[in-house]
Amino acid sequence: MHGEIFIPKEEYQQRAEKAAKILERENLDALIVNGNEADYANTRYFSGFWPLFERCGVAISASGDAALMVGPESGEFALDRSKLSKIFILKEYRESADPAYPELKVDTFNDAFEAIGVRGQKLRIGVASWLDTSVVQMEGIKAAFPDAEIVRADGIMVELRSIKSENEIACLREGYRIADVASQQVIKEIKPGMTELQMVGVAQRVIYEEGAEYEGLPMYVFSQESTRHAISRSSYRRFEHGDIVQLNLSAKVDGYSASIGYPVVLGKLDGKRRDIVLFGREAHFWTQEQLRAGVTASEVAKNYYDYFKNNGYEENFVYGPMHGTGLIEVEAPWVETISDYQFKPNMTFQIDTFIATDEFGVRWEKGIAITEDGCKVLSPEIGELIELDF
Repeated sequence: MHGEIFIPKEEYQQRAEKAAKILERENLDALIVNGNEADYANTRYFSGFWPLFERCGVAISASGDAALMVGPESGEFALDRSKLSKIFILKEYRESADPAYPELKVDTFNDAFEAIGVRGQKLRIGVASWLDTSVVQMEGIKAAFPDAEIVRADGIMVELRSIKSENEIACLREGYRIADVASQQVIKEIKPGMTELQMVGVAQRVIYEEGAEYEGLPMYVFSQESTRHAISRSSYRRFEHGDIVQLNLSAKVDGYSASIGYPVVLGKLDGKRRDIVLFGREAHFWTQEQLRAGVTASEVAKNYYDYFKNNGYEENFVYGPMHGTGLIEVEAPWVETISDYQFKPNMTFQIDTFIATDEFGVRWEKGIAITEDGCKVLSPEIGELIELDF
């Protein structure tokens, strides 16, 4: 289904209107969110725009008006792709090579604010994407509004993005479907002597054939020692008979990033290695059984750690048990022992069960949406341990 599942334009306007209500509640005059090619989530959430090379930002007023701010080379690109009609060119969003563009007449933060009806200097401006707001962007905001109070406002975006619409969930479901097709094709083609990156190539081919716009995250095909890496990149390592190979394959559909992960064994697994791998799978499904609306996230995280400890695998615990997912495969909120929020229907998470030793690690991972009485699995369900016979 190439391009047939997407976020409709009217939903972008609804998002700006919801943001405006929160701004009014928080006594903020405007909100600025910033993004880049790697983490575009907050800006794409309002604009549908995904930058490359350059950065971008979105300014939103307390009345619900919004404008997209892009770098000097992205103007025409933004005109073609943005769901927002108000577009401004700011040097603060230029690429990292830091070109001066001496002949270019550019816009300012003041111009963008004026266009969305935010006037004056003694403003309260919320800035979300705090970690993705560069020094140059922050200095530009302060120079444009020297008398403004600038407030960290990441919580606004967590509030807006945590509970997904039916359209968002449809995009995720399609991404999981594609990631599963890619995973099955890799399993068909993988064999000793091939490299991790060859299998990445197989997965990349399949996701585009099936209708993905891009990978949801860099494709994980790790083997043996590199499976210990919680995050890593695939390499030219050649598989050997008996290897544990970790697959975490993904697909992006209209910005929404879906990933499925599980180990594949090139041969038969036995002994302590088998016990650890299967305990990871057991902990994965244990986590799934704890989920429903109204449960406090920290309770699940604390009990998850105790589950490892009580079963003798405390030293193999790395993190867990879940993190939010949506426009970015790892997004807020996380499920941690200090997480004091309660699960609500249509919050979406990756159940991300990672267990590691000094020699190897495995991850069992899939996407779910919280329901009143449990959760619904958005991907094809993870099956039994896959052991291939060569």
